[in-house]
Amino acid sequence: MTSQIIYKGSLRTEATHLQSGTLIETDAPVDNQGKGERFSPTDLLATSLGNCMLTIMGIKARDMQVPLEGTTIDITKTMKADPRRVGGIKVVFHFPATLKVDDKQKEILQRAALTCPVAKSIHPDIEQDISFIW
Repeated sequence: MTSQIIYKGSLRTEATHLQSGTLIETDAPVDNQGKGERFSPTDLLATSLGNCMLTIMGIKARDMQVPLEGTTIDITKTMKADPRRVGGIKVVFHFPATLKVDDKQKEILQRAALTCPVAKSIHPDIEQDISFIW
């Protein structure tokens, strides 16, 4: 097993990562009867795309001895209705001004990000809008 989830009531869940014991709580969003005090499950879906992209990019960067520390990503999730679902995820990478990479390294790192397992697992009806600000 990967994780175990318990319903805590009031539209809140608690997931435990079994290997590490790390906890993640979720709430339903305010626009869906929740408190919005935690990530919603669909927030986690969108956020996991960015996490995965940066992790895969980090593996490639480590191999190339490129320090990605300080890189940030802005995630914007958009919802659709009927049925309620994630319609799009916007991912904007921001790299530190001190990062020195050439065009070939940028291409390799961007390609690595775009081939992450989460990006390849998300249904094609969910628009992925990815940009890299070097």
